[in-house]
Amino acid sequence: MGHQMTKDSYKKLEERLNYLKNVRRKELSKAVGEAREHGDLRENSAYHAAKDEQGMNEMKIRDLEAQLSNAEVVDEKNLVQSGEVRLNSTVKIRDLGSEREFIYTIVTESEADIFEKKISTSSPVGEALFGQKVGEIVEVDAPVGKIKYKIVEIK
Repeated sequence: MGHQMTKDSYKKLEERLNYLKNVRRKELSKAVGEAREHGDLRENSAYHAAKDEQGMNEMKIRDLEAQLSNAEVVDEKNLVQSGEVRLNSTVKIRDLGSEREFIYTIVTESEADIFEKKISTSSPVGEALFGQKVGEIVEVDAPVGKIKYKIVEIK
């Protein structure tokens, strides 16, 4: 099974890939060419910086291509109806130690943003919650030790 993602997430990755390949690649190629014209390449820091940035861009392109080739696009309509925590589920959990409650939306790695309370399926909490149902207790390894959460609600 590939890495699950929504159609929207897949489209965003495709757009990012197209930008890196068709726009950024040309910009960096031009920057390398201009820096090369400044003379001796051994002592040309602008040239080396442009080449490094060009290499990083190519690495990002390969990474995005790999993500897209391994992607399993899932139908968002069927995600939450299973009664289990799935991609795009919004989950209310209770820390059994402190009794504090948290609400997170489970998303792909590329959509994760802790400030928006979106956690990825590969994060420790997201991984523990994925596939679980209301009422179940999950255990998460954290820097402070194991934390137990009870799943209160899934939307």
